[in-house]
Amino acid sequence: MPLNIDGCIEGSYQLIGGNFATAGEASTCLKLKLTELGVAETIIRRASIATFEAEMNVIIYAAAGWLHYYITPHGIKIRIEDMGPGIEDIELAMQEGFSTAPEWVRELGWGAGMGLPNMKKNSDLFKIDTVVGEGTTVEMVINIP
Repeated sequence: MPLNIDGCIEGSYQLIGGNFATAGEASTCLKLKLTELGVAETIIRRASIATFEAEMNVIIYAAAGWLHYYITPHGIKIRIEDMGPGIEDIELAMQEGFSTAPEWVRELGWGAGMGLPNMKKNSDLFKIDTVVGEGTTVEMVINIP
């Protein structure tokens, strides 16, 4: 794992839309790295949930995307950028249970409308930027006390 000049550990993963076979790889790798570093289990759980939800949103909705993480002694920053349809109504998308997932995704057990709400709930800072027809970027920060 690269250690940058500021003592930050960085990692990134390419996500391919529609590739459910790799779903969870990025969150699992982040979880393993945080465990190696001795981060508290409660923080690891929050980071894993937020990262997994982000991965699934890219896999379900976008053509592709990138998940980047940055770990410092003070926190974890997770940034997800996708090449997807964008979000027409962020306020509506943030409501628990709201979903635009197609029926075939729901039949697989996904698309229950908890992705964005779970990302926000498990983050200390949450920011979302979207452009309809271009994609979405989500940034989450989880503080390490």
